Amino acid sequence: MPDETARARLDAATKQVEAPLAVVDLDAFDRNADDLVRRAAGRPIRVASKSVRCRYLIERVLRRDGFAGVMAYSLPEALWLARQWAGTDLARVDILVAYPTVDHTALRRLAADDHARGLVTIMVDSVAHLDVVDAALGADHPDIRVCLELDVSWRPVLGRDIAHVGTRRSPVFTPGQAGSLATTIRDRAGFRLVGLMGYEGQIAGLGDHPAGKPLLGAVLRWMQGHSAHELAARRAAAVAEVGRLAELEFVNGGGTGSIETTGVDGSVTEVAAGSGLVGPTLFDNYQRFHPAPAVLFALPVVRKPRRRTATLFSGGYIASGPAGKDRSPTPYLPAGLSLIGTEGAGEVQTPVNGRAAKDLRVGDRVWLRHTKAGELAERFTEYQVLSGDRVIETVPTYRGEGQCFG
Repeated sequence: MPDETARARLDAATKQVEAPLAVVDLDAFDRNADDLVRRAAGRPIRVASKSVRCRYLIERVLRRDGFAGVMAYSLPEALWLARQWAGTDLARVDILVAYPTVDHTALRRLAADDHARGLVTIMVDSVAHLDVVDAALGADHPDIRVCLELDVSWRPVLGRDIAHVGTRRSPVFTPGQAGSLATTIRDRAGFRLVGLMGYEGQIAGLGDHPAGKPLLGAVLRWMQGHSAHELAARRAAAVAEVGRLAELEFVNGGGTGSIETTGVDGSVTEVAAGSGLVGPTLFDNYQRFHPAPAVLFALPVVRKPRRRTATLFSGGYIASGPAGKDRSPTPYLPAGLSLIGTEGAGEVQTPVNGRAAKDLRVGDRVWLRHTKAGELAERFTEYQVLSGDRVIETVPTYRGEGQCFG
């Protein structure tokens, strides 16, 4: 439970900055980074930029031991990062684009940039993705680095797509399908298969210890255990099949929530993580780890419609995913506030109720946490970087650098 000391520290450090504002608690961020490295137990961690979206923070963590490479979420983003880092100590950071691209302009930029082409790997899961590249570049194009994505969801009914637990991503599910696509890539001019990737969202993205729901937690842990067991054998077989056809530089797996289970899979060479650096509310409900809230935002009180209600300016920072209460921001400081069910977090005002509201005055601040790690950076152009009890720097988010990658 947060205390008033934390609130006083945040208020005092940012008193010269107008709210709404967002802060990065650098001490919490660094502790979270250390904990990810501990959990990875020697496996290099590829930083998931989608969960950070602030170049200052991405660069900071890349310079720490235990982290290597970036998992970008779009090809234009990967090209931008490669361009920003050219001529610096991060010039050789390799960048894996986690989602397939159909952006012809970005593909042409990649093909024309020798530096980026040696660092950036695009994702494919079908021949259609190879066709898109050829359509954008012509048949006689330089080698493009590609990574094959394996569907690592769980299909409990004899491996058939009757019941599907996990995210809907790649159509490549079996080792045989992986081998078939790898053969096509190998035999097709202009492509070099360098990696295999699989994101086990049913383990990494579902908290196994939801507050106040012990039965659901038990069901989730049962599901995740069986899914991890099935996946270990299937992924190893797929890696072996693809490895016969191409020299793989990396096999990427996992996410913040599945580092331990992914790490024991001997076929995986690296893990991906990003949300664990930030510590959003979506990651409060895990048994194995507890990231500190490293990024917070403050909204000003602009109305007091009644004694135990305070109305905040702005705040409708609703996270992506299935619509529900768990996608809304959460009042954090002062403790004891909650959103109002009939209004929630609004575009221009967010009322909060609770005992603590009676002491709030117009002009005071309420600190909140967001649900998903990187999406807050789409709402703010800058983060106030807090170390100890003072702001030491103001840094731009992707938005603050004029970048929007979707």
